[in-house]
Amino acid sequence: MINFEMAVFYLFAAILVFAAVRVITARNPVHSALFLVLSFFTAAGIWMLLRAEFLAIALVLVYVGAVMVLFLFVVMMLDINLDRLKEGFWSYLPLGATIAFLVVVEMVLVLGGRYFGLQALPAPADPGANYSNTRELGLLLYTDYVYPFELAAVVLLVAIIAAIALTMRKRKDTKYQNPSQQVAVKRGDRVRMVSMPSDKGG
Repeated sequence: MINFEMAVFYLFAAILVFAAVRVITARNPVHSALFLVLSFFTAAGIWMLLRAEFLAIALVLVYVGAVMVLFLFVVMMLDINLDRLKEGFWSYLPLGATIAFLVVVEMVLVLGGRYFGLQALPAPADPGANYSNTRELGLLLYTDYVYPFELAAVVLLVAIIAAIALTMRKRKDTKYQNPSQQVAVKRGDRVRMVSMPSDKGG
């Protein structure tokens, strides 16, 4: 018998699958971005059911509140030619359909096995009123997984530097600053005292 929590999970899962499909099938890029926002919200709801409140709130604040807003601004500011984007779509459809079918088969084989059933993965037990999953996540992240966490931070830092280096192209009409020259500047190079005679006749 399906209880209330399981019914809510299946409802969120159905909305999440529908939103994910609409992200890649919607013709308007703005609609695709909005469906992606909906998928993030429903994924956060599923995480709330799993008692992962910190991850759910982080997903809403970081991705929906910052990343997706940036995506929407970029999509609406760019003049996207939809007819040009749809050119050659049907030529890639057989390959895409084959890959999608293989992915679905792999997910069914993995999630439908004995290791991912309801008996193998029961609902998490109630940890109590004083339990903090944020504290437990921090302890696990900075003890057992501290090296992968630092490695991911280095990779993201390198990606940011690479993105800045790719966009900082020297052009004649580009204004840029030289920090070393700004630090080495002296007062005499910027300020000049000029002595002017007073106009007594005025």
